[in-house]
Amino acid sequence: MSERTTTPTLYGIKACDTMKKARTWLDAHAGPYKFHDYKVLGIDRDNLTRWCHEHGWQTVLNRAGTTFRKLTDEQKADLNEAKAIELMFAQPSMIKRPVLDLGNKTLVGFKPEFYAAAFGEPE
Repeated sequence: MSERTTTPTLYGIKACDTMKKARTWLDAHAGPYKFHDYKVLGIDRDNLTRWCHEHGWQTVLNRAGTTFRKLTDEQKADLNEAKAIELMFAQPSMIKRPVLDLGNKTLVGFKPEFYAAAFGEPE
């Protein structure tokens, strides 16, 4: 495992199946990490904005989830970064999960091969 200066933080929702897969992988391969349940704790606007700048709001916004699908057509119309950030900030369930903050970069979504590469492990 590569040297880290900060403890990684996994952002998401506890009951999500993809989150469970990510947590299982981290428990087996990565050592200590923090878990931030944004359904309980909310989300920091600065982090959300940083993720959108790093990955693009289109990647961070979970359009497939029920929370997004329940929005009115007016709420979904003319989406841009600022509007998407406001929607996700108001309803963190609209953030794609998990988001793994490694300090120097973040990973959005869970793919074991991306996690392995980020932690310097062979697949």
